[in-house]
Amino acid sequence: MPISGLLEAEPFDAETKRIIRLAFEAARAALDPQWGHHADAILAKRVIELAKEGERNPDILCEQAVQSFRMQRI
Repeated sequence: MPISGLLEAEPFDAETKRIIRLAFEAARAALDPQWGHHADAILAKRVIELAKEGERNPDILCEQAVQSFRMQRI
């Protein structure tokens, strides 16, 4: 699932969208591919939520999105 569709409706500038895409792709790579589209949706939403809260560090966006996904899986 590409994150682009979700980003279209968001008022982020081009640089922030680039950072969000980077963080999303890194988060996807950090998880086992078996989670597929289910994980993609959760990761995308979490990265966007964090960016709305003001986070712009792609490493932190990635780390927190993956952590959030893993907490939901427990």
